[in-house]
Amino acid sequence: MRQTPEYEQLCNILAANVRRIRRARKVSQEQLAFDAEIDRTYVSQIERSVINPSLLVPHKVATALKVTVIELLIDGSTEKH
Repeated sequence: MRQTPEYEQLCNILAANVRRIRRARKVSQEQLAFDAEIDRTYVSQIERSVINPSLLVPHKVATALKVTVIELLIDGSTEKH
């Protein structure tokens, strides 16, 4: 099944937000994976937008990062500073 541009954009937003929040909290991929109970390579794949995680995975990542799933899916690149 071919992915729509909107879906690809959502995956890219998720990737960017997970990476940004993880780095801002000074958490390694390994620590995030441990806290979220997923494999470290899976965290890397999420951050590179090369996989399609089930809804449970962003929930686990959001919980580990102490944010909401919505915060992981909001496009922060359009916010004005």
